[in-house]
Amino acid sequence: MKQDLTSSLVARQNVLNNQYALEKLEEHLELGGLVHNGEIIFTKSQVAEILAIDERTVDRYLVKESGELKSNGYKVIKGKPLKELKLNYVDDMNVVDILDPKSPSLGVFNFRALLNIAMLVTESERAKSIRSRLLDIVLDVVAEKTGGQTRFINQRDADYLPTAYLEESYRKQFTNALRDYLDLGPYKYGVYTDKLYQAIFLENSAEYKKVLSLADKDKTRETMYVEVLKVIASFEHGLAEDMKVFFNKHGRKLTPAELDLLIIEAKESPYLKPSIEDARIRMASRDLGFRAALHQKLEGYVQAVPQGDFDKFLGDKSRSLEDQLSDTRTLDVLKRLKDR
Repeated sequence: MKQDLTSSLVARQNVLNNQYALEKLEEHLELGGLVHNGEIIFTKSQVAEILAIDERTVDRYLVKESGELKSNGYKVIKGKPLKELKLNYVDDMNVVDILDPKSPSLGVFNFRALLNIAMLVTESERAKSIRSRLLDIVLDVVAEKTGGQTRFINQRDADYLPTAYLEESYRKQFTNALRDYLDLGPYKYGVYTDKLYQAIFLENSAEYKKVLSLADKDKTRETMYVEVLKVIASFEHGLAEDMKVFFNKHGRKLTPAELDLLIIEAKESPYLKPSIEDARIRMASRDLGFRAALHQKLEGYVQAVPQGDFDKFLGDKSRSLEDQLSDTRTLDVLKRLKDR
């Protein structure tokens, strides 16, 4: 998937939805602007000057990319808000030149919309320079927030530890079922772990590790998001129960072909299918947005990372695994799960 900012809506939104990066960008780029109701705004003429393009080029993008620019903060002000803006700058001769006192309306870009058009404009070297600095700062912010450990950014989710703990218990149920109810040699554990992974996110363990550049010793599930772990746990629990029922009913172990059929039926189950689709979207989108890792087999599931995910993994409530383990409240939750 091409991640050039000028051509990828997903890449642009992954920058614009990251409020922590926007704060740093506003501080470092120092692009000026006017203050209106506590917000920095830019007129069309200011945007043209910042990007070293003419106003007709700005107009062309406002028409061509109207929906995207409006959704990211471009708006037209008129009436009382416009009057207040003009009054605030009535004594500033430089600003008066760009605020026509007779105009009944004024199109303005907030900082987010300004970055948006800077990521769209292909005719400007200035815009290209802004995009380059922008990407550097975004990468720095993510690295700083995660301590450089984007590989384990999933563990910063407050629900990760309880979910991982529960998933491990369902994993044990599944491996016990494989041991007791499947007629296959000892390599069956790796084989059917891969078949579960392929059913859920279309990759086996080796493919997943390659996408995330994991070492052989790294455990795949320690890098997986809560939503993915929950689907894996549902699969493992359901298959373990189905295998037990089959064994009790037929008085024999399943063949690999029979277990393969159970996996296909589970994957197509109307109860699991929405969760599988959600897990694929989360994995594909977050790994591209946070880890710069593209799951090619999930490319069709890639979406922009929503603002809430930046809070979940980079915000004040997100914490490293070490911090979570040192919190007595987290340990109390794990103890309750152990005693359930």
